[in-house]
Amino acid sequence: MHRREKDILVHELGEVARASGAGLTRLMAKAMRTNVHEVAIVLPLAADEAHRHVAAILHDEGRVLDGAPEHAPPGSTVLRAVVDAGKGGLNSAVVTIALTPGGDTETHTLVRAAALEGLIKQRAGEHTATRLATALAP
Repeated sequence: MHRREKDILVHELGEVARASGAGLTRLMAKAMRTNVHEVAIVLPLAADEAHRHVAAILHDEGRVLDGAPEHAPPGSTVLRAVVDAGKGGLNSAVVTIALTPGGDTETHTLVRAAALEGLIKQRAGEHTATRLATALAP
């Protein structure tokens, strides 16, 4: 199943709001802007090792999602997760990591993070993509 980042973020915010009784949150979340950032890195690992490494990091950082994103790069393996983002981890970010084999000993990796932005710009997508790209570096 293909799920858009914005749909996942709206759902996540709605679940948090439902627990606190805020009924209009999903409607408001649909109107919010999305902060998206991508970081490209090369992992000095074969594709299988890179996949295990990235999966372990995403599992530690948040909740791994099933289903491919709406636009997966051709020839890539894609992993996704929802992780805590923003000040104090009070926001959620959808992280999509595309792994493309670059030979026997390296894997080209694109780390993409998207987070909803309210009135106060936290650039949570940008900070999350950078943080995870740094965490992935062996």
